[in-house]
Amino acid sequence: MKILDRYILVSYAQRLLSVFMILMLIFIIQTIWLFIDEFAGKGIDIGTILKFLIYYSPKLVPLVLPLSVLLASIMTYGTFAENYEFAAMKSTGISLQRAMLGLIVFHFFLGIGSFYFSNYVIPYTEVKSFNLRRNLAKLKPALAITEGIFNDIGQMNIKVSDKYGNEGRFLKDVIIHEKTPSLKNNIVIKAATGELKSAEIGDQLQLVLFDGNRYEEVDPKKIEDKKRIPHSKVKFDRYVMNIDLSQFNNVDLSKEDYKSTFRMQQVEELNESIDSLEVKYKDIRESYASNFIKTNGIGLLEHEPKDSILNDSLVNYFKNPLHFMTSEKYFRHKQALYSMSMNVKGVIQSIASKKKVFFLKQKLINLHKSSFHDKYTMGFGVFFLFLIGASLGAIIRKGGLGLPVVLAIIIFLSYHYVGVFGKNAAEDSSISPIVGNWISVLIIGSLAIYLTKQASSDRGISNLDKVTVPISKFISTMKKIKIKELYSHVKK
Repeated sequence: MKILDRYILVSYAQRLLSVFMILMLIFIIQTIWLFIDEFAGKGIDIGTILKFLIYYSPKLVPLVLPLSVLLASIMTYGTFAENYEFAAMKSTGISLQRAMLGLIVFHFFLGIGSFYFSNYVIPYTEVKSFNLRRNLAKLKPALAITEGIFNDIGQMNIKVSDKYGNEGRFLKDVIIHEKTPSLKNNIVIKAATGELKSAEIGDQLQLVLFDGNRYEEVDPKKIEDKKRIPHSKVKFDRYVMNIDLSQFNNVDLSKEDYKSTFRMQQVEELNESIDSLEVKYKDIRESYASNFIKTNGIGLLEHEPKDSILNDSLVNYFKNPLHFMTSEKYFRHKQALYSMSMNVKGVIQSIASKKKVFFLKQKLINLHKSSFHDKYTMGFGVFFLFLIGASLGAIIRKGGLGLPVVLAIIIFLSYHYVGVFGKNAAEDSSISPIVGNWISVLIIGSLAIYLTKQASSDRGISNLDKVTVPISKFISTMKKIKIKELYSHVKK
């Protein structure tokens, strides 16, 4: 390696490492605030929290690494241009492409490394972080109650409209469905308010309900007693329920029950999953289509020759003008039309419900495909963002943390949100998953080629002479014509 390449590589690597560490720290702090409600008040030790952050941090690399590369390349080459180091290189016959060659090779291998990182490290840590988070949620079910939805706690499902007080121990508008051995929803409890507190004896949690009712559907031995005794209802002012916490507090945090989601799979596993999902989806659609044709066949009305129908109609009309309303054929046709309209309504409802099922299955396939292409897009994105940053740094000739930071944030946010919008459009099949995942890479790739060409020829970001020069010539020509017209008018 030549001295120049070593100097550029060391300067760039120092900035890249420092920027990457700072951005990673910022995103980790954001992660802590994001999951603070799941950690606080559960007696979790620092080691477990650090383990979760270590497992979760690789998911941040696809965000942090491209931004770090873009910012470090702008700062490095901007500093070179600002300190006239590029001028010294060019005076010795070294072009911008030659100055970028060492880092181009470096980012080529960095792109390959990012693929292996996203294919092996991220799925592994996704398994660890997801399962650890699920296990942490079981430590204290009292704090796992979320407002507005049903929460599965012990032998009941509970829903509250609001939580308040110390650690959310006071509840408002409580609805509880107790689990029964028959797996039927026979017991429902509603209360205006409630309170969670520790029991005095045993490893239990007490739920005290106030001002409510308890409904229980009774299963009589005889079927004829079903209407006579539909259910029992008990009104209460205070009702105490004990929740056994022994199964929650003895949680194995290393247990891994979830290993098959699309974020946890490698390229080979995603290929297999996509193939199997598409085969099942195709079989379901073909089965539904065949069943639809069998159960919704076309019915035919009774066919008669036109001449006989016309003759009978004329004869009956002269006898009785309203004869057709009392004829048997009229009622058969009317019944057939009514039956057909009801069948069409049922078919429309069936198709609408099945459409949702097909949409969800297609969305799952699209998510697998998006995860598959994500393994490759990060490497290309890092490479193209380096070319953009190096070219911009040479053009703007500014280093430091001023203008380079602003440009890096604008370019990265544009790249990131174009990718997000493309993935969201690909999820609901508005566009192909290939297009949705690669559109942002194609855009920054085109921009990278353009900026590299502009920087290599010592031009600005855009050359406006092709637009301004013809306009100025046109304006000067029009002025000359007007002056000639005025001169000729005055001479006359």
